[in-house]
Amino acid sequence: MIMDITALAQMLFRVEFRRLLLIIGTLVATIIVSQCFALTFPYGKTFYFLSASKDSTTMMIANAGSSNNSKQSNKVFGVQVVANSSDALNSEGEIGYENEIVDDEDTEYELAPEVDNNSNKKFVLKKGIIDLDVRFEIESDIVRGNVSTLGNRMDEKYEKDTSFTTNPRTNSSEDRKRVGSVSGIFVEGIRNLSVGGLEKNVEQTMKTQPKEGKTELVIPNSEDSTIASTLMPKRWDKKPTTISQMNTLLLRSPLSTHSTRPRWSSVRDRELLSAKLEIENAPIIRNSPELSAFVFRNVSKFKRSYELMERMLKVYIYREGEKPVFHQPYMRGIYASEGWFMKLMEANKKFVVRDPRKAHLFYLPFSSKLLRTTFENSKGKKDFEKYLKSYVGLISRKYRFWNRTEGADHFLVACHDWASFITRTSMKNCIRALCNANVGRGFVIGKDTSLPVTYVRSSEDPLKDVGGKPASERSILAFFAGGMHGYLRPILLHYWENKESDMKIFGPMPRDIEGKRTYREYMKSSKYCICAKGYEVHTPRVVEAIFYECVPVIISDNYVPPLFEVLNWEAFSVFVQEKDIHNLRNILLSIPKEKYEGLQLGVRMVQKHFFWHKEPVKYDLFHMILHSVWNNKLLQVKT
Repeated sequence: MIMDITALAQMLFRVEFRRLLLIIGTLVATIIVSQCFALTFPYGKTFYFLSASKDSTTMMIANAGSSNNSKQSNKVFGVQVVANSSDALNSEGEIGYENEIVDDEDTEYELAPEVDNNSNKKFVLKKGIIDLDVRFEIESDIVRGNVSTLGNRMDEKYEKDTSFTTNPRTNSSEDRKRVGSVSGIFVEGIRNLSVGGLEKNVEQTMKTQPKEGKTELVIPNSEDSTIASTLMPKRWDKKPTTISQMNTLLLRSPLSTHSTRPRWSSVRDRELLSAKLEIENAPIIRNSPELSAFVFRNVSKFKRSYELMERMLKVYIYREGEKPVFHQPYMRGIYASEGWFMKLMEANKKFVVRDPRKAHLFYLPFSSKLLRTTFENSKGKKDFEKYLKSYVGLISRKYRFWNRTEGADHFLVACHDWASFITRTSMKNCIRALCNANVGRGFVIGKDTSLPVTYVRSSEDPLKDVGGKPASERSILAFFAGGMHGYLRPILLHYWENKESDMKIFGPMPRDIEGKRTYREYMKSSKYCICAKGYEVHTPRVVEAIFYECVPVIISDNYVPPLFEVLNWEAFSVFVQEKDIHNLRNILLSIPKEKYEGLQLGVRMVQKHFFWHKEPVKYDLFHMILHSVWNNKLLQVKT
């Protein structure tokens, strides 16, 4: 009898144990499936279970129920914020573009995008090391959310006539503008709530005009310093490198360890040393009909250095490398600088030599733009980095010159956003001329040089429409128009769009001929042109402003301006830190009339140094870029 009871108990135990395993397995499977699909809960409430990658933090807005006397909403919305703990430079296989515009959107003012033919391209908002993949639904009635994951509370009020859903994969240009303007500010505000449990009640109103596709964030209280701190990206908490600090870094560069001691000396080393000593002892120039002294750091040394470059410099161009990535210049759009330089360098007979033994510098003739587009199905930047590494391996095996200095006497010219990343290892010792000149992201002042972003509409006439009104006839205080790329521009529009009559701050303008003409007329009629960063620190507006004789106002922390080694940028431009964007108008109004007129004169005087010519002329942009490379090579020479 006892044996029967024991056997029965064991059988029941096995049955119950199997049932328990089945329940656990079902539960685990449900959790896994829920990471990929949105689940619909009773009463029509929708909630997204959002996955997070390794080393990231996922923040979700939890179920939004009634609070106090608020109206109960019949929908719940969720937001995913992926905050990578590692720097974006170390990330692998990133999806989407950071600052890149497809070819038909290579415009000087980043016009309103047309229908996106690549519908499966993931829309990603980039902010430094932050990736924002936004999914949220908003309905007409009031929603009050509890940010339970971080233990912070945030009251949000949305006034809308009709509900709409913003999808990261949307094809509609209207919806894409909503994604850029709404989610860019909204999610940044959520992300920057403090983790320590501090409660911030922020009342915001979003008004949507569906016909115009325009979404505006309005803060009812004019005293919004506390609210503004919620909208500010966290990187503003860090102290950026100011223009004065960059000047100091440049002065210290000869004492740094940028240079690599050659494995053996050569005649070229002695020639470079001789040139450096001549420049340091250059005779003082009082007046020069060709150069305006006040826009240069030291016009005497620059003039002597330029003369020696013309007389001495020899460059060898590697013949290795297949088209289209190598030896095929792309000369239109916002990445045109690298293409124009390649075209003019390879055609040059004055500087280029066929015998590498006679060369002071070695040019790596690849296009970062065409590398990106040729291998667009690649998994990410790491593949491009490996591609360039294999090229370095090829020339280092075939020639001895790379190995002599480990690439320190080699240089590259690259304008794509990713160029700073894909050249950071195999070409780290090279002199890199980069458009994405971010001193906080690996750009080395004194070794690397900042490449101007020059939007070229016509390769046949690169100087089309250059010029503008004189200072006395410019009635507009400040002008900006462009796409909502990155986190900064939505904040710029939040503070200044339709706020003051003399502040012409807009989003994207129409793509038609009239829209382009209007954009140019605004630049030609404005005192100051706002050059606000996009996804990365660089923007074509800096050179555009100079083209149209408008004083550039650069709002881009850690950006090293072009030709920084020789030009005195504070003589013809204004630098405003990102954290001071709310005070932009007061900063500009505080500049005396005489000071502004001096800045505008400086723009006109420096203008010729940013011009491309089909046949290079003295002191034009081709020669200025080459001189910056020459200058930085001389900085590495130890006396």
